[in-house]
Amino acid sequence: MKAAFFTTNGPAKTVLRVLDVARPEPGPGEVRVRVTLSAINPGDMWMRENSAPEDFRTVGERRGRIPHQDGTGVVDAVGAGVDPSRIGERVWLWMAGSGTPWGTAAEWTVVPSEQAVRSPDGTSDELGASLGIPAMTAHWCLHADGSPADRTVLVAAGAGAVGHYAIELGKIAGARIATTVSGPEKAALARAAGADLVVNYRDADAARQILDGAGPVDRIIEVALTDNLELDLAVAAPGATIVTYAAQPVDPTLPVFRLLWPNLVLRFALFLTEPREALLRSAAEITSALERKLLSPLPVHSFGLDDVVAAHEAVERGITGKVVLDLR
Repeated sequence: MKAAFFTTNGPAKTVLRVLDVARPEPGPGEVRVRVTLSAINPGDMWMRENSAPEDFRTVGERRGRIPHQDGTGVVDAVGAGVDPSRIGERVWLWMAGSGTPWGTAAEWTVVPSEQAVRSPDGTSDELGASLGIPAMTAHWCLHADGSPADRTVLVAAGAGAVGHYAIELGKIAGARIATTVSGPEKAALARAAGADLVVNYRDADAARQILDGAGPVDRIIEVALTDNLELDLAVAAPGATIVTYAAQPVDPTLPVFRLLWPNLVLRFALFLTEPREALLRSAAEITSALERKLLSPLPVHSFGLDDVVAAHEAVERGITGKVVLDLR
């Protein structure tokens, strides 16, 4: 089968190749999926640059790994212990290639059965591929400290992938959602997702706009703690939780007394080390939202498998929307 492959760390144009590799076979508890769309996340850039030696496994005669965690496809084979009726099922994928070399940037992948989640009727491949890491990270950030129902939640970067689903899943859970963006195009995306208040974080009075429009916020879902900590502290209610799910090149300097005085909680959230039961809960609740037609895709930018380098470079440029490899 054809697959994107890298055998060492480095820039996309230096290390990524499209090769013929052996098609995987599902082991016990696994399913094999014929991939339709392979979705790319910023975390895939980090893995390409920083994979540890033990992350490179032997695939056929080559040692390396196939990138990407998320995507969509159709189950075409099952391993021992998996109901054969799953063959032919359309699925959305999460955490493919975690602990194995079989990411989704290939014509086939294998994953544990529960990581290939049935796509409800009417769910497009584009929507299914947009889920995975972004939607499940958003769900964890929303729910890790209890239900966000009747709470005011501030979502940083509401037009980003995690931000988009934090808005939609937060509204489903009964939260009031304020969000920050950097311009009119992104503001339109955040409003379309259902945000109650959209503020340009570059405005000098951004904190005042949030307080006037939404009041002090109970939970903050943060992508750039170093850049946004001052804004977060300015709008946080006493006892609020700031949940950050991404790292920046420069770590923040924490003003400890300003965190202590209002009894704030600073939580760190990483999808790959999230408790398994929380991941499974997220997948189930996301699928329930899909069944009710309550989730929407991000703007999708499609590349062919042979253009995987260009696709990675588009993500690195910060393109708005979701970048996918189309293998249909």
